Amino acid sequence: MRLKGIIIVFFIILVQAASAQDVLTLEQAVSKALSKNYDIQISRNNADINKVNNTAGNAGMLPGVTISATDSYSKIDLAQKLSNGTDINKSNASANNLSSSAALGWTVFDGFKMFVTKRKLSEIEKLGEIQFKEQVIQTVYDVTVAYYNLVKQKQQLASLQEVINYNRERVKILQTSFSAGLTAKNNLLQAKIDLNVFSENAMNQQTLILGARRNLNGLLNQPPETMYEVTDSIPIAELPAKDTILQKLYDNNLTLLSFRKQSEIAKLSIGEFNALRYPRITFNSNYNFNQTNNSAGYQLYNRTLGPQVGGTISIPVFQGGNNVRQAKVARLQYNASMYNVDKTSLNLRIALQNAISDFENQKQLLNIELDNDALAKENLDISLQRLKLGQTTELEVKLAEESYVDSRTRLINFMYNVKVAETRLKQLMAEL
Repeated sequence: MRLKGIIIVFFIILVQAASAQDVLTLEQAVSKALSKNYDIQISRNNADINKVNNTAGNAGMLPGVTISATDSYSKIDLAQKLSNGTDINKSNASANNLSSSAALGWTVFDGFKMFVTKRKLSEIEKLGEIQFKEQVIQTVYDVTVAYYNLVKQKQQLASLQEVINYNRERVKILQTSFSAGLTAKNNLLQAKIDLNVFSENAMNQQTLILGARRNLNGLLNQPPETMYEVTDSIPIAELPAKDTILQKLYDNNLTLLSFRKQSEIAKLSIGEFNALRYPRITFNSNYNFNQTNNSAGYQLYNRTLGPQVGGTISIPVFQGGNNVRQAKVARLQYNASMYNVDKTSLNLRIALQNAISDFENQKQLLNIELDNDALAKENLDISLQRLKLGQTTELEVKLAEESYVDSRTRLINFMYNVKVAETRLKQLMAEL
């Protein structure tokens, strides 16, 4: 008796420890993903690269300044004959040449290409931010779907455990009836077989739960064996009117905004190539220092020091038709980008209509199945009571169990499908 008491206490401690396990909410899961998910970090890094590249210097608007210095020393055998008849012959003569310069080069006019390029870099930076937000929305969608898949799998397990309890009651009733000689043994054996099958299904369901949790852990960038509990319900939200959803799609959808921005960038590329047909004016300025020291020869010492200012104008007359060709290619690429905008707009509208239809259909099925679930449970309860009173057969109870299991499975799947459709709609509207 004492041992039994110890076992009971130990079991209670285990149950309390399991129930005390931290519950991970959807909001917490999304927060972890946004701070740790690898895809988001990569997308953020790419957006930062575009931001760093968006400078006036990268657009060619600022001057370039270069400072250089050179010092060379040499030993030579010198033989010179000058025009005045003097001969100079010296072995192992030394020579040292020191020079330095500061040079400034500034393109002051390039057909306004630098200004177009700066606008293009700004649009590329904006595109990077849009693509980053798109990745954030996609990650939130993936986390939401994975989270509620785990909730669904746990609900399926709870449903199986409930049916197992019904089966145990059924076995208990038939065991009593068989002991009293009121029923055949094969009915009892079949009930035990059914109980074992549902127990096996519960074990398989545990494996599915582990897999769903590992999948969610991967999205949260945490070890796959990390354990936690999740909520036990799947909330369903109400959606705005269809016209409102459609307007939000055109105004907020990040995929569509991304293609629109790419089209704007392609249009600016046309301006860049058109600018190559205009003259290019460059301002140059140098400050040079040069000093030469020789131990022998006609010139023993020489030094020059001073500024130099100048400019260059280059006029593109003919480059093999490359400028014209590049401008034509840029325009064709712009046309292709506009086709992508139109195609994406059409595909998104189709996806939106499909998502709305899916949401409404799954919600209607859910409402029907809620009624079915209540009926199936009541039918199973009545069947078990009738079995206790000997007013029905074991087969009727088995059929009632199967009907209840099927109803519960459909109900849980409909709830999950409604949530996925709802999440998909919010993703299309960029409202996750």
